[in-house]
Amino acid sequence: MSADTNLMPIPGQIDPVPVARPTTVRDDGRIELIGRPREAIRAALEDAGLDPRVAKLRAKQIFHWVYNRGVTDFALMTDIAKAQQPWMAERFVITRPEVVEAQVSTDGTRKWLLRTHDGHDYEMVFIPDADRGTLCVSSQVGCTLNCRFCHTGTMRLVRNLEPAEIVGQVMLARDALGEWPSAPEGRMLTNIVMMGMGEPLYNFDHVRDALKIVMDGDGLGLSKRRITLSTSGVVPMMARAGEEIGVNLAVSLHAVTKEVRDEIVPINRKYGIDELLAACAAYPGANNARRITFEYVMLKDKNDSDAEARELVRLIRHYDLPAKVNLIPFNPWPGATYECSTPERIRSFSNIIFQGGISAPVRTPRGRDIDAACGQLKTASEKKSRAELDRLADEKQAALEAE
Repeated sequence: MSADTNLMPIPGQIDPVPVARPTTVRDDGRIELIGRPREAIRAALEDAGLDPRVAKLRAKQIFHWVYNRGVTDFALMTDIAKAQQPWMAERFVITRPEVVEAQVSTDGTRKWLLRTHDGHDYEMVFIPDADRGTLCVSSQVGCTLNCRFCHTGTMRLVRNLEPAEIVGQVMLARDALGEWPSAPEGRMLTNIVMMGMGEPLYNFDHVRDALKIVMDGDGLGLSKRRITLSTSGVVPMMARAGEEIGVNLAVSLHAVTKEVRDEIVPINRKYGIDELLAACAAYPGANNARRITFEYVMLKDKNDSDAEARELVRLIRHYDLPAKVNLIPFNPWPGATYECSTPERIRSFSNIIFQGGISAPVRTPRGRDIDAACGQLKTASEKKSRAELDRLADEKQAALEAE
C-alpha cells in the first residue's frame, strides 16, 4: 500500500509535487505490522512462507498481542511456539513512532513531537479531564487548507500519514499512560479526536483503515461513539465518512457569513456554508444522542458579534441540525494576524446560543505553557534546529579563522 498524496484543487498552500510515497521500507527488509488489520497480517505471514491455515491462526494471535496487549516483542507472545518466534522476528517488526520531543504542561496536557521514518515531524496531544482523557491525533504532515487562524495552516503539506503512523499515535499514548492491556473501564485515554495536523478527509482511506483498527473490539477497543473526526468542510467525503467509518462528526465552522469564512477557512470558496450545512444534515447517524459539533474559534472583531451568534442559531435551526457549538478562545502564535475575543464577548456569544436552545460551552484553553496548539511544537523544534545549525556554522568559521 502506498501513501496517496494526490491533492484536490483547493485554495491554499499545496505540495507542488503531490506524488505517492511508499509505506515504511526498512533497511533490514523487515515488514512493519502496526497499521495492518488481521487479514493484512495473515497475508504477510502467508507471503513469508507460512501454511495458510497456520497463517490465519497466527494473524489472530499477533493482532491480539499487538493491539490489545501492546506487545512489541514476539518473544513475549506466549501462545506462539518458541521455535517460531525467532522466525517472525527475522521477518517482521512492531514499532512506535519516533519521539523527537515530549512535553507535559502544568495542567497535565501532554504533547509529543513525532518523526516519520522518512524524517518528517508531526504532533499529537493528550488532554486529561476529570471524567475523560482525549487524544488529539494528526492525519497529515502539514496541511493544504491554509486556514488563517491555524498554525498548521502556515505549513505546506508534506504527505499523508500512513495507517501505521496514525494507529501508532494511539499506541504510543497508551504506552506513556501505562494502559495495556486494553480495557473498557478505568483508563485515562477514553476519547480520540482527529483534530491534529491535517485534514482527515483528504487522507480518507488511511484514516478509515487506522480507525477501524482503533475501534476493533479485540484490538484497541474504543467505541465509535468515543471517536470524533473533524473536517474543515470537505463536503464530497462527509457522507462516506459517516457510512464507512461511522464516528462522530465535528465541523470547523468558525464563521457564519461567506465573506468571513472565505477569509479564515478558504475551503469555503469551494464548498460554501449552505452546502456544508446541508451535508451535515444528511450525515449518517446524526441525531440528538450523537450531535454534530461545530467548532468556532473566537476571533476579536472578526466573527464574535451578537449578530453573528444569532445567525449561527438561525442556521442550525434552518437545517434542523442536532448540534452543539464548541467555542474556542483563540490560542495566539507568533505571526498570527488575529487576537482572541475578550472573555466578556465570548460569554455574550455563548449566552445567545444557549438561549437559542443549543449547547455552547467555552473550551478551556489547555497546554498554553507548552504551545499545545497544533503545529506550534513542530515550529519551535525547527527554530531550535536552525539555531543549532547557525551555532555550528559560527563555530566552524571561528575554527577556520583560528588556523
